[in-house]
Amino acid sequence: MTITHHLTDDLLMRYAAGNLPEAFGLAVASHISLCDACRAALHAYEAMGGAVLDLTDDLPAVPTTSLEACFARIDALSATVSQLSATPAAPAPKPKHPLLPAPLADYVGTDLAAVKWRPIGMGVRQAILPTGKGATARLLYIPAGQAVPDHGHRGLELTLVLQGAFRDDRARFARADVEFETQAEALTPVAEDGMDCICLAVTDAPLRFSGVVPRLLQPLFRI
Repeated sequence: MTITHHLTDDLLMRYAAGNLPEAFGLAVASHISLCDACRAALHAYEAMGGAVLDLTDDLPAVPTTSLEACFARIDALSATVSQLSATPAAPAPKPKHPLLPAPLADYVGTDLAAVKWRPIGMGVRQAILPTGKGATARLLYIPAGQAVPDHGHRGLELTLVLQGAFRDDRARFARADVEFETQAEALTPVAEDGMDCICLAVTDAPLRFSGVVPRLLQPLFRI
């Protein structure tokens, strides 16, 4: 499996620090369980945070050579992070379902057939997952060759591909790829022919639909 689109450094750092809403944390954890590169990067950020704590737990009185001591600490921290970054990342947790990453399976269960899909138009279906406040996570089912209803964003949307692939105006996204869309972007993802596309999508604000019917149904579908 070749992963082309990865998590940003900002998301990885916030995840390492525990500063993400649960829904975004779920998407990050799911991608990390599939991606060796992002798992290794997370390992480095966690090591950096741990090294910073180790260096600041018991600070001595500031000596007259405080500047030299500061630079020495920075050098020691850089060496520690470099060593830990080169360490192979821990293996990903074994998935309970061939399609679902292990973190996501804990929310969905091991049987996709039991998912309670709800239609949201144009053949697209969704299932909202139980997460905390601050963002919403949903599974999206997009039939092969079908487009998602045209929409824009009032915040950030992160989409992780679980099955199949889709394209938009910028690129192609296949299994384990992540796509980011912001308020400034209004793209129309289209699932590729041949296989239905299933994604995990996380948003921190309601979407902005261009069609009248999707806008009227938006409160009902919580999108």
